[in-house]
Amino acid sequence: MIVSKVMTRNPVYIHPEMSLTEARAVMDREKIGHLPVLNKHNVLVGVITKKDLLKAGPSPATTLDMYEISYLLSKLNVEKVMEKNVITVAENEVVEEAARIMADRGIGCLPVMKDTLLVGIITDNDLFHEFIDAFGARHPGIRITINFFEKPGQLAKFTGFVAERGGNIAAFVSSEGDDVAHRRATLKITGISRADVEAAAKAMDDAEIEDIRE
Repeated sequence: MIVSKVMTRNPVYIHPEMSLTEARAVMDREKIGHLPVLNKHNVLVGVITKKDLLKAGPSPATTLDMYEISYLLSKLNVEKVMEKNVITVAENEVVEEAARIMADRGIGCLPVMKDTLLVGIITDNDLFHEFIDAFGARHPGIRITINFFEKPGQLAKFTGFVAERGGNIAAFVSSEGDDVAHRRATLKITGISRADVEAAAKAMDDAEIEDIRE
């Protein structure tokens, strides 16, 4: 899966001269927590988040009333608060690389670029939805996690057994196993019984069922 298939296209954006009060109103209206900031030439110059707005506000211990707080925020513009060193990602990048960047940098969004043009934004929420889809969380069926010996033909034994009994693999996710000789696979399987799924796993060499549930 590439970023362009997951991102929000034509994202809502704001300008650096906008006040923080206006930026917050946009976030509330659009029900979003991240806003790209474009200058008058439509060049990406920053990103502002709800967390940035909270940091810009007075502390909970302030003696200012809500009207004074609103007045101060209306006088402070986005340019003073936004993140200017923006990390971006290309629209043809793979989703897992975007997720790695966000996790490593501790950020919740990445503006998506086509050359110098902003074409989308991908957020942690988009990745959560992709995670749900990858694991087939919305599909009923048997969910099994197997730690298996990594050698050619192992998964073929499993999938062949499932297919012979009329089963369908609705989702498949693979990751590192407990050591370099093993892989871990999580699958969502429909159309066959739990007993058949267990039998398919046991047909593999040196495979351990770590979890199975309906």
